[in-house]
Amino acid sequence: MSDRNKKSDSDSCSGRYIFIHELPSRFNYDFIHNCEVLTEGSDKQPNMCPFLENFGFGIEVENSEGALSNSSWYCTHQFTLEVIFHNRMKRYECLTNDSSLASAIFVPFYAGLDISRFMFGNQNETLKDSLGRDLVQWLSSKGEWKKMWGRDHFLVSGRIAWSYRRKFDNMSIWGSNFRFLPESANMSMLAVEASSWNNDIAIPYPTPLHPSKDSEILQWQQKIRQQKRTNLFTFTGAPRPQLDDSMRGKIINHCQGSRFCKFLDCSQGDNCYNPNNFMKFFQSCVFCLQPPGDSYTRKSIFDSILAGCIPVFFNPGSAYTQYLWHLPMNRTKYSVYIPVRDVKEWNPNIEKILLGFSEHEVLAMREEVIKLIPRIIYADPSSKLEIFEDAFDIAVNGMLKRIERVRELIRNGSDPSVGFAGEDPYKFSF
Repeated sequence: MSDRNKKSDSDSCSGRYIFIHELPSRFNYDFIHNCEVLTEGSDKQPNMCPFLENFGFGIEVENSEGALSNSSWYCTHQFTLEVIFHNRMKRYECLTNDSSLASAIFVPFYAGLDISRFMFGNQNETLKDSLGRDLVQWLSSKGEWKKMWGRDHFLVSGRIAWSYRRKFDNMSIWGSNFRFLPESANMSMLAVEASSWNNDIAIPYPTPLHPSKDSEILQWQQKIRQQKRTNLFTFTGAPRPQLDDSMRGKIINHCQGSRFCKFLDCSQGDNCYNPNNFMKFFQSCVFCLQPPGDSYTRKSIFDSILAGCIPVFFNPGSAYTQYLWHLPMNRTKYSVYIPVRDVKEWNPNIEKILLGFSEHEVLAMREEVIKLIPRIIYADPSSKLEIFEDAFDIAVNGMLKRIERVRELIRNGSDPSVGFAGEDPYKFSF
């Protein structure tokens, strides 16, 4: 970790210094060392160990079927972002050992891996909540905390932010109460999906491509720009028969009944684990359907963008009101929106809508999607991109700006708590 003791007008890190708390290993590294007790939440993989290799990227994948480029591809799991982000943060160019210089304090707590220990069976709430409670007690005892009472602290979750907002003590209810602890409410959390509280902020799910240099991104963009797409649209995913209000069943039926659609069933085998499989699907299609699943968002959104496939959304909470730092405000430039107000009454006419776009409109949208690729990938921490900002860079810059706005309120004599952790029930609606 670098350590700078003076700031000057020419200091390129001025306003960008970050201090990383050296947490006791039980809050992070012990999960890696004991990964066999962690579960991803399905019966397809017995534990998370293979996915935690290579900085959290997972097992490296060869370009065996021509769907990938020649390097930097991994079986990256949707739940490993906190590990990936921590490894990138350890190589961040503006780290400091002197917390008095820091504009932000990073807390490398692996909250998602913690909660994955309690995926199955009824667990005592005290046990589910214990590590989060211990963490805030540890943090609040440090001198760094008292500087802004935690409002300059942030952490990252590889699971959706709702997982830490259990409102009731019921052993059958999923999740912890971590984000409702008073100290935790003073921190900001970056997560793959935000909750309706203002201090939870969404950043992209990790994709399987983790380039080590700009040329790899440029080569990949050129490859998918020239890709021949033989299918109009695809749905890649699994049905949700247990959810009464899920639209996936209707979308699957519509896809299977259309000669223009290609369906990849993620409930079968390892179809959606190996990027050779799902990237080949996405690259062969013009549009990729992205309905909500167990929650608003999906890793598939970013995998399909990586493949140059134009995303089709059915709920604003799937992307438009989530990834405000990473995706364009003008949603029509890179995506299609088909609002579904009542799933039971909905009669899908997706094929007709997508056939209505001209070739010129499709090419323009695809080019915008391709331009987004650097913004939604997490680069290899062992090197540094020179031309592009990746998802990590954008997230860090966004957090620094958020914390600086809090400082500005304090300097102006305003109460920094107003709105900081408030709930917005309309956050995911237009």
